[in-house]
Amino acid sequence: MRAVGFSRYGGPEVLEIYDLPEIHAGPGQVRIRNHAATVNPTDIMLRSGMLPARHKGLAPPYIPGMEAAGVVDEVGEGVTTGVRVGDAVLGMVIPHGDHGAYREQIVLSARSVVPAPSGKSHAEACTLPMNGLTARMSLDLLNLSSGQSLAVTGAAGAYGGYVIQLAKAEGLTVIADASEKDAPLVAALGADIVVRRGDDVATRIREHFPDGVDGLADGAVLNALVIPAVRDGGAFTSLRGFLGEPQRNIKFVRTFVMEYDGQFAKLDRLRRQVDDGTLTLRLAATYPKEQASEAHERLEAGGTRGRLVIEF
Repeated sequence: MRAVGFSRYGGPEVLEIYDLPEIHAGPGQVRIRNHAATVNPTDIMLRSGMLPARHKGLAPPYIPGMEAAGVVDEVGEGVTTGVRVGDAVLGMVIPHGDHGAYREQIVLSARSVVPAPSGKSHAEACTLPMNGLTARMSLDLLNLSSGQSLAVTGAAGAYGGYVIQLAKAEGLTVIADASEKDAPLVAALGADIVVRRGDDVATRIREHFPDGVDGLADGAVLNALVIPAVRDGGAFTSLRGFLGEPQRNIKFVRTFVMEYDGQFAKLDRLRRQVDDGTLTLRLAATYPKEQASEAHERLEAGGTRGRLVIEF
């Protein structure tokens, strides 16, 4: 079984193809013949050594990847989610050592795996689970109600796009940031108001909401720079552990998608929202496993709209 990973930290050039032992589904698990895995910023952080705790005490090779899509080829005892051999599925992966999505074969808890959206390729399907669940968790933490306002930074990215679409489905008014080039995309995703992105985006948000927005999802990781956009008593969620200093009775919460691993109902709801047109899967490009380093280079170069996918 072949996988893409690394044995030392560094740039994209450290990625190699490895032969790993065959694995089998245990109780409550399914095995997937994996055909596609997305390239996400977390993969870059793992490869470059920014998250060494993930590999502490584990021997290389280390296999990154948080989203997978393929076909079930083995079902363990006690699986009750209805998945069967031959089903096209997608799943979120929590990479740990050599357990990452950049591999031809992966075993996951059956509760982390749901049917793929109808009519979508494996490459398209794998763009949903981790980014979709991250967006879902952010909105759950913000706990806004229909009619309230939400600001989204990093709106043109995979996370930001899902936040916008989920928020609009729940009746929120969305103001989002974008470059001039990305403004039409962000508007097409459903944002009611699009403002120019930048470190001073909070000022532009306040021009439309003088008292501040009810909630803010900070996909651009602007952290403290964008807190002024939130009203007194509003809510703010970050993606990489930032927790704002207590101020103005704002509720600061951190979105750690790993806490939604195994949340079958939430992931399956996202799948159904793709089927009904609420969510749009955005695939930027695909790469064969032999060109995984090129996919990493392209993501690090910036400007990618939609997800890059490695195919197996």
